[in-house]
Amino acid sequence: MENIKQALETAIDGFIHELSTVPSADFNKIPFKDSWTAGQLAQHVALSDTGFGQMLTGGTKLTERPPDAYVGEIRNILMDFTTKLQSPGFIIPEERHYEKNELIGKLSEARASISNSIDTLDLTQTCTGFGLPQMGFITRLEAVYFVVYHTLRHTHQLKNIKSSLK
Repeated sequence: MENIKQALETAIDGFIHELSTVPSADFNKIPFKDSWTAGQLAQHVALSDTGFGQMLTGGTKLTERPPDAYVGEIRNILMDFTTKLQSPGFIIPEERHYEKNELIGKLSEARASISNSIDTLDLTQTCTGFGLPQMGFITRLEAVYFVVYHTLRHTHQLKNIKSSLK
């Protein structure tokens, strides 16, 4: 499982790096119409990563299909930068002032938690705490890949925000 662990750490570390280079004066500025601020985007990723980290350690059942069956579909959906996706309400960030270092800390904690789950849990089990709209319940392995691709998607978005703020 080292490849998925490396992919996770690379994705979250890359997002944290991009986030750390956003000037503090710009962190809570709206870069363009209908966009989140860098702070809101980071809060969204932190909420999502933390939620998936909790899902990994929650209830599971035996998987009755290949444990990676939805990885390609998850990748195709999240890595299609031409489509705007709708976030569930519980991970939509509030419109408020965000602190960069606090969010970097939350993202680092989520990374450590998920990384630990990769090392200690059976990733072939299906998580029963939360289902994705198009797929239903997914395996722990697919959940980790969701975090990877979701984080990469928002790293791309963060780069666009940074370019607009220049």
